[in-house]
Amino acid sequence: MKILIVSMRSIHTIRWVSQLENSGHEVHWFDILNGGYISEWAWVTQHTNWRYKFGDFKGRFFLKKHLPKLHLLFENNVEKEFEKLVNQIKPDAVHSFALHIAAYPILSVMNKYPSINWIYSSWGSDLFFHKEFSDLREKITKVLPHIDFYFSDCKRDCEIVRFLGFNGTFLGVFPGGGGYDLKQIDTYVKPYKNRDVLLIKGYQRKLGRCIQVLEALKMLKGELKECRIIVFGAHQEVIDYIHKNDFDTWGNFTYHKNLAHEQLLKLMGQAKIYIGNNISDGMPNTLLEAICAGAYPIQSNPGGATAEIINTDNGALINDSENVEHIFQVLKSVLEKENLVKGSMKNLTSVRTKLEYEKVKSEVLLAYNKIENKR
Repeated sequence: MKILIVSMRSIHTIRWVSQLENSGHEVHWFDILNGGYISEWAWVTQHTNWRYKFGDFKGRFFLKKHLPKLHLLFENNVEKEFEKLVNQIKPDAVHSFALHIAAYPILSVMNKYPSINWIYSSWGSDLFFHKEFSDLREKITKVLPHIDFYFSDCKRDCEIVRFLGFNGTFLGVFPGGGGYDLKQIDTYVKPYKNRDVLLIKGYQRKLGRCIQVLEALKMLKGELKECRIIVFGAHQEVIDYIHKNDFDTWGNFTYHKNLAHEQLLKLMGQAKIYIGNNISDGMPNTLLEAICAGAYPIQSNPGGATAEIINTDNGALINDSENVEHIFQVLKSVLEKENLVKGSMKNLTSVRTKLEYEKVKSEVLLAYNKIENKR
């Protein structure tokens, strides 16, 4: 089958599409945000650097910021470039990753070619959060009736997508970036007695709520003296909050704005507890990695998605991600149950097994074969 991937340049897309290597499918990529060539995909025919008529010229960012209408004269049209590519390679299937980025912009073209199977993978807040805004909901409901096949990263969105107009075939619920290499992760995993990290995802802004977690931690300072508290991926708002509230003086508190993926996995392998808190998400990839590394997960539960894998035996749920008192009570309860945290590696074994790379890959390839068999 000839598959045309439509997506932004993303670690999740890179990992997902890598499952198709040596699968017998011919894979092309339309780099819809013009992010640039992906070295890991030497086997994929990549259609990138298409946006600018005269190349990525000097002064483009200044022009885009101060003279946006003039800047548009230097840009090629997304629909026209995509349609040229469709006519050039004649794909059997187009696979869009994220509706607002990679499906809605090509809707008019896909409507011209109804014989091409259209696959859609939802990410994070693609449906759950965006459906609450009338302009975004309108885009969702325009696209979904034309989608033939659907991959989700959580069961919650399988219900939402039907409600919003999808009438096609479900292909399954899988991590957004495919499975995880447990053998690699296990090289970073420390036994419980050697774990001393409380690891916190540092997102804030539109959807993240790290500051609410830090507010709760201030009330637990005494109970956390033996931990190394580490915030990763810290947004500037979080960094400003850390400095303003003197976390720097704790002696056991550090943060990282940017952290290489391997370094993050190493920290997860040293973490007793992992905390992620936001107002909207699908099944968070960092949560799944933390679980694979044996950290006890404390995670927000927007729309019930996280509860699909976390229960009272293997983790804790934050059910009101903006309520500091609620978060404090959740953290306090976990800190008082050392045996529960200690047993998390054993209790998470079944979840880890389901996330193993080769297992997920084999199921994903079977799903693609269903598409090919329906042609």
